[in-house]
Amino acid sequence: MTTTTPRKEKATALAMFLPAAILMVTFLIIPIILTFILAFTNTRLISPEPGRFIGLENFENLFTDATFWASLRNTVIFTVVIVPLQSTVALGMALLVNTRTRGTTFFRTVYFLPVVTSIVVVSMLWLFMYQKDGLINALLARIGIQGPDWLGDPHWSLFAIIVMSIWQAMGFHMIIWLSGLQTIPGELYEAASLDGATRWQQFVNVTWPGLRPTAVFILITITIAAFGLFAQVNVMTQGGPLDSTTTLVFMAVRTGFERQQTGYAAAISLVFFVLVLIVTLIQMFLTRDKPAKKGARS
Repeated sequence: MTTTTPRKEKATALAMFLPAAILMVTFLIIPIILTFILAFTNTRLISPEPGRFIGLENFENLFTDATFWASLRNTVIFTVVIVPLQSTVALGMALLVNTRTRGTTFFRTVYFLPVVTSIVVVSMLWLFMYQKDGLINALLARIGIQGPDWLGDPHWSLFAIIVMSIWQAMGFHMIIWLSGLQTIPGELYEAASLDGATRWQQFVNVTWPGLRPTAVFILITITIAAFGLFAQVNVMTQGGPLDSTTTLVFMAVRTGFERQQTGYAAAISLVFFVLVLIVTLIQMFLTRDKPAKKGARS
């Protein structure tokens, strides 16, 4: 009895682990390995001739490609702007709905609706709103402001996508902030209130320290999602005008499928992977829990 039970437990654990392991290997490990291999070849998506090894030629062409540098610039700008703005707006919304008053559940649902709506549908909706005679310019005209061609002007197109992206995803991060807020014991707020702490002092000394693990998770997830910007660009601008909204992911997809340059697209994807990995490691290092300093010896 004692010898068969551990074997059964191991067999059960292995049976539960295998499906996830197969999916991870098939859709994660193998594509990453293939990307590393294809990045050093001239493979095309549809070609009678097999790809051949060309060394670093794809990367040499990539680093002299003006479109790549425009894509990298747009991706970095989008990430740098959207990470603090989206996380801050989502935190503010979470603080507003973190109460037990009437109507709170309704507003939580309303704020979360854009998240469960297809990103393609949301992009199409904002595409119509951003038109020259669309809703946004009509509202601006009522207060005497002539709105620009939001998606047709290189100076405004990326800003327009940033605003739309913040609106679409802030409900998801609001829920995560809200879950973090509800893990903070109410006794801490009562003690701070008895000590005469203001709302701001309570936020700085009670709320924010309690949200540190949540903040790390949110910053990392927003950063990765921002670097992977694709659907909005694909639906609303197709990278234009003048590559003002082209991103690394959009460039890789367009190069690999439309231009059928699979090897070159793999090189772009490899650079993208390294960039996201570096940024994520830096974020984890900066937001890590620092060990408490040892007190001075008596």
